[in-house]
Amino acid sequence: QVQLVESGGGLVQAGGSLRLSCAASGRTFSSGAKGWFRQAPGKLREFVAGISGLLYTTSYADSVKGRFTISRDNAKNTVYLQMNSLKPEDTAVYYCAARSNSNLGITGNDFNSWGQGTQVTVSS
Repeated sequence: QVQLVESGGGLVQAGGSLRLSCAASGRTFSSGAKGWFRQAPGKLREFVAGISGLLYTTSYADSVKGRFTISRDNAKNTVYLQMNSLKPEDTAVYYCAARSNSNLGITGNDFNSWGQGTQVTVSS
């Protein structure tokens, strides 16, 4: 069982930046794919970014391309989400996800371990 703990969320003005971190512990599957998802009030959870486990291939939702960057440090069992040029529509709870398979995942069903989430609020 993998435990994932997100951190780095908070309140920021539009145009600002935040860096989310997700630390994994337990049976960490360090080479497994990782992902970030988000869920805004009244909306379905949506894919934000993903990174594969071996080649570090990345994928992004169209809404965050060019603004967000996902990265990972396998030695630290940590995945990051650098968020720049934040917009009010980025406001959501952000969740980290992991799986043992190293192939890139882009849907919620691709992942079997989830963190508790961290709130990101962008004010206009």
